[in-house]
Amino acid sequence: MELSAKIEPQPWMTAPATVAVVAALTSKGAAVRFVGGCVRDAVLGRQVKDIDIATHDEPNVVMELLKSAGIKAIPTGIAHGTVTAVVGHAHFEITTLREDVETYGRHAKVAFTNDWKADAARRDFTFNAMFCDMTGAIYDPFDGIADLKAGRVRFVGDAETRITEDVLRLLRFFRFYAHYGRGAPDAAGLAACRKLAHLLPTLSGERVAAELLRLLAAEDPASVMRLMAGEGVLEHFLPEAKHLDRLAALTGIERKFGGADALRRLAAALESSAQVAADVAERLRLSNAESERLVALVAPEGPVTVTADAKVNRREIYRLGDARYRDLVLLAWAQAGTSGATNETAFRAMLASAEAWKPIQLPVKGRDVLALGVENGPAVGRLLRDVEEWWIENDFRPGREECLAKLKTKAMH
Repeated sequence: MELSAKIEPQPWMTAPATVAVVAALTSKGAAVRFVGGCVRDAVLGRQVKDIDIATHDEPNVVMELLKSAGIKAIPTGIAHGTVTAVVGHAHFEITTLREDVETYGRHAKVAFTNDWKADAARRDFTFNAMFCDMTGAIYDPFDGIADLKAGRVRFVGDAETRITEDVLRLLRFFRFYAHYGRGAPDAAGLAACRKLAHLLPTLSGERVAAELLRLLAAEDPASVMRLMAGEGVLEHFLPEAKHLDRLAALTGIERKFGGADALRRLAAALESSAQVAADVAERLRLSNAESERLVALVAPEGPVTVTADAKVNRREIYRLGDARYRDLVLLAWAQAGTSGATNETAFRAMLASAEAWKPIQLPVKGRDVLALGVENGPAVGRLLRDVEEWWIENDFRPGREECLAKLKTKAMH
């Protein structure tokens, strides 16, 4: 494979952990190259998160080389040639060069090879099929650099073939377009996605959720989801996303005040129904915490009060918690923005209240009630609630002594 371009060695390439892993893998003469997302993002000057390495050594050899160098080696997908090296907190996914012998959905029967281009040919998109060595030399067999710089997401080879090999690539097309695309999407890729969208329900909920949440973390996910809706793709995996205008409004607000939050963005896009949110969470196999949060954001028990009154805001933050309150403020602002009737002053004040909030607790507890001679039982909780309501109404200012006095007064009546 011929050299296509060169970049300056990156900090992640020269980091001690990376150097140690590469040294181990090349100690017996094997050639290794970085591949996939780390190369793609390095070309664009973006932050590199995950480091993947390709080698022509087979996985059992990779395991031995790493262990001989004192590096922890995990056989994460050894049947398909993948080993994970762990150095401190750094993880490196190392995969033996492969070529497909037979493909069937997500899985494929592969044969190990020493042909770099054959390995690149089985990858999803041209800019994910680039290799880079430790000197910064880039090998780009399918013109991924040109596509990357043009903002073009293009499948390696035939788009329909790539998708039928793994249907998740259909969602990845839109996810990568959301993060790297510019201008009109690749026509052949879009046509293949439109034609094969009916296969999306065959994917597991976990895999769909991972791609969807990554897409929603993009700068402008609403425009890409509108594209998916227009092409008849969205209806096959998220037909409940009826409020893309609210999603668009939310992302605009987040750029100024909130920071991107994929789950909150999902909540903005969905129909305002607890049952809808629960169904989506179950279908996507979200965690219990994610499911609970999604339902609470889509269908909160009560709307937040839109006001610049700091006292009212603090009361609601105490009730909801600052994180949940902030979520609901941003969603309420997005909803108001879809109608053009937004009270920006109030919403700004509400976010400021959340930012300034320090967690507090009622200064008295159940043992204080019992110390007054109240019998343990429902009366203890009732008295605490009465004092808490008084404390909240006084804007959380009364201290312990005042709360004890109020508690004593309440207990005497």
